[in-house]
Amino acid sequence: MAAKEKQKKKVIAYLHSHWDREWYREFEVFRLRLLRVFDNILDMLVTNKIPSFYFDGQIAALLDYLELRPENIDLVRQLVKDKKLFIGPFYCLVDEFLTDGICFRKNLEIGLRYAQEFGCTDFIGYFADTFGHSRNIPEILKEFGIDKAIVWRGCGELPSEFLFDGIKTVNLIRGYYMDVFSGVGNPECKAAALKRTLDRIAEKSKDVLLLPIGADHLGIPEDIWEQIELANTYLEDYNIVLESPFDYFDAVKFKLKVKDELRDNSSTFILQGTYSSRTKIKQLNTECSYKLDLANKLQLNFGNFYESSIQYAYKLLLQNQAHDSICGCSTDLVHEENVTRYNKIRQIADTIIEEIRLVQPKDVAVSFKYPDKYKLLEVERTEVDNDSQVVSERFGFSPDILYNTSKIPVTEDYKRIYTLLKEFNGENAKSDLNVDNTDLFNSKIRIEVVKGKINVYDKSKCYKNFIEFVRYKDRGDTYNFGPLPDDKGEVAKIKSARVIMDGPLRCGIRIVTSFFSVDVYLNKKSKLLNFKIKWPNLLTNRLWQVRFNFPSNVDEVHSEDMNLLIKRKFDPNYNIRENLPHEKGHEAATNTAPMQRFAWANGLGVITHGLTEYEVYKKSLAVTLLRSTGVISNPDNPARTTPAGPPITVLGAQQLGLNTAEFSIGFMNVKDWPEYVEEVYPQTLIF
Repeated sequence: MAAKEKQKKKVIAYLHSHWDREWYREFEVFRLRLLRVFDNILDMLVTNKIPSFYFDGQIAALLDYLELRPENIDLVRQLVKDKKLFIGPFYCLVDEFLTDGICFRKNLEIGLRYAQEFGCTDFIGYFADTFGHSRNIPEILKEFGIDKAIVWRGCGELPSEFLFDGIKTVNLIRGYYMDVFSGVGNPECKAAALKRTLDRIAEKSKDVLLLPIGADHLGIPEDIWEQIELANTYLEDYNIVLESPFDYFDAVKFKLKVKDELRDNSSTFILQGTYSSRTKIKQLNTECSYKLDLANKLQLNFGNFYESSIQYAYKLLLQNQAHDSICGCSTDLVHEENVTRYNKIRQIADTIIEEIRLVQPKDVAVSFKYPDKYKLLEVERTEVDNDSQVVSERFGFSPDILYNTSKIPVTEDYKRIYTLLKEFNGENAKSDLNVDNTDLFNSKIRIEVVKGKINVYDKSKCYKNFIEFVRYKDRGDTYNFGPLPDDKGEVAKIKSARVIMDGPLRCGIRIVTSFFSVDVYLNKKSKLLNFKIKWPNLLTNRLWQVRFNFPSNVDEVHSEDMNLLIKRKFDPNYNIRENLPHEKGHEAATNTAPMQRFAWANGLGVITHGLTEYEVYKKSLAVTLLRSTGVISNPDNPARTTPAGPPITVLGAQQLGLNTAEFSIGFMNVKDWPEYVEEVYPQTLIF
């Protein structure tokens, strides 16, 4: 009797091209490449040289293409209808940790609208190259009726299929990058390379495997079908068939349940240095996300005249939130264009807010959150009233002239404009503020500068030497901080302090250090100390932090993620400098993590203006103020033993010249965090 022939495992392969709109080349450069790549893909779909193509889970690249190839729009619609071309659900593939839930929902809302207009009905939450995955993503996908996801990076030893908080999720074991069919080599060598990849995937899969075929900005070989058929003759254990990712979801079962975030870098890089690369981009993103949301709330409540402008601005914002943009790991020219987009968003949001204010009654506060809570709010006026405090002034045109279509500004209208601080929902209570050259306090919190140390009081409890400013050398790149094993860092010396503002509603002191000057402000009745730092950075390859020193170890941090609070556990004794990798293909674990606007540890809340990284070590919580580096991917990065991108010099990532950092701190119950964030990011406007 003849021996039974060995049953080969089925490998479902799908064709794709991962399309970063901008990265190591600028947007328009990549778009011209997109024309050549996608022209060819459309032709191959029409002539049945390939059965289907998965267009990277986003709609932006298709829209970029059709803007220059409008004659192909009907062809695209037909291919989508025939389920040969799969598009959406996202408008753009945004980072998951540096963007908020409002923007993420807008991303799906806009992307799905476009995709459905093209006739697409099948959607996967596609995160093939995102640098780790937020635990709050599954719930957002469910809101939009999406029950499938594909992920890579951050999955550690998870299998190929699992339920990510109820979402059927596929883990791309070897990543989305498979370009063996585009490379040079004989069929036997290509089959051997395929076998090595498939063997690794098989270790985490059942009887059916999923194989992406494609890579960054890569076209499809004309003879792809023939190459696959030839490779199958060499593969003893596998048989590759060209289908779509949806066929794989139909073929496998999902049993293992996972609810936590996916940031395990033991088997794949999560490139956590991107949380702090190009801080200025993060600061602009935080400001624009907040202002655009506020402008949108206003236009929804006072008429939808601005709806199309809001949608346009959100598309600009989402383009900047693609991971190679918001993560700060692209060329200088790419990030210069990001800044231009952010400036456009600010112009749109500010204009909408001011035009809506113009037609409302004066000195009326409209609140979208906590309407009855006591507030100090800033407003610009050309005159000073007795019930307010002047906090700054400038020369310019009054908004009631600039935004009034019945007027044009003339020279005589160019006047002094005051920024006034006004009380709302107050009881005319006496100010509780006190300030002198070394001491600033109210009835709830106090900061003092004594003998070269900064002490902070939570009512009567004193935290001695609580705030320090530190910096370290950085031999890394835009993807990973690269510490030196023996670097102990520098601690700024406190030189002096003096009063810079003394008023009934706000007081302030300036603390001069050996690094920079730190302005600290405190408002009447507030529990928050507000810090503003502005300095000309002249140093390259440095990490700058503000460090908060507690009496006990920090082993748990709560931080904002998608407008919700998540909890992370830490080993406070872990030191990255003692755990740098030596074998190829490894990335050092860190005690750093991403935050959006808020982090809390040991009773202290920290609210930042676009400072998006914190670090835990022993009894301290540190927030990154600036990380400067000069290369996209440094092949000699001590924290990562394999390149993560091209070694292109990027002087802009050093952030030389003027830099700013703003944050607020206060002692609070963690459950009350939204109220304190609202004080820094008001949801109330004065008309």
